[in-house]
Amino acid sequence: MVLMEPESGPNRTAVTEFILLGLVQTPELWPLVFVLFLFAYLVSVGGNLSILAAILVEPKLHTPMYFFLGNLSVLDVGCITVTVPAMLGRLLYHRRTISYQACLSQLFFFHLLAGMDCFLLTAMAYDRFLAICRPLTYSTRMSQTVQSTLVAVSWACGISNALTHTIALNTLNFCGPNVINHFYCDLPQLFQLSCSSIQLNELLLFVMCILMAGAPLVLIITSYIHVAAAVLRIRSVEGRKKAFSTCGSHLTVVCLFYGTGIFNYMRLGLEESSDKDKGVGVFNTVINPMLNPLVYSLRNPDVQGALWRVVMGKWSLT
Repeated sequence: MVLMEPESGPNRTAVTEFILLGLVQTPELWPLVFVLFLFAYLVSVGGNLSILAAILVEPKLHTPMYFFLGNLSVLDVGCITVTVPAMLGRLLYHRRTISYQACLSQLFFFHLLAGMDCFLLTAMAYDRFLAICRPLTYSTRMSQTVQSTLVAVSWACGISNALTHTIALNTLNFCGPNVINHFYCDLPQLFQLSCSSIQLNELLLFVMCILMAGAPLVLIITSYIHVAAAVLRIRSVEGRKKAFSTCGSHLTVVCLFYGTGIFNYMRLGLEESSDKDKGVGVFNTVINPMLNPLVYSLRNPDVQGALWRVVMGKWSLT
């Protein structure tokens, strides 16, 4: 049923709530989906908070690279928390509706965290560039003030990105269809429900994607071109391996993040959402945050040692 209220202006919405179809529409499968995503949520939050705790308590990890990694772990916890708990609640109480205001709030926080992710990954690439290509001036160029400034800029860009999309979406009319073929509110699916023209909104999304994702990606690629050139000049095979290993984890996370993001937002204009969109959404909001702690700890003995001490409760703040 479409709940509507009388329109009182040209840009006022008539739809008061949306229906999220979720991942599966068969009620018999909802308990299984609930258990799987509850497990994924607990693993992701637990893994990222463990990484954060290890960075805080292990003196060896008090470096710029791990400072940024700690902030990335906070973003991952936020990203999965914006989408999964709400979905679990709907599965638990057999409800599929979400209010218009709650939908906009979810959209705002999702794009806030995604925008911050873009610039934080760029800051991490810049850190690797300085560490490998400018080692003599690394400590001064990547001081605590610079680190804090880069994180603050990431926050500012993320907030600007989220506000832009949320305000622009609020100008659209939603006067009839209110069924979203997804498990959370996002721009491509909401565009398909609008009763008014979305040309300007699609153009704005394209421009913001270039600014928020395209420009950082160019900076990341440029940084790693310089890093690769510097590493190839290292004569020692062991030295090359060590240098590449410090960048491999970050490059893996960048590829996962940008790969799913490009697929999700560069396919505007399609008539209907598909199960592929849901799969990409799961990968973007659930799998990525769950994989990041594993990616950064898999081949890093310092992180593994710190995590072991966190788990065993044997750490010291000195």
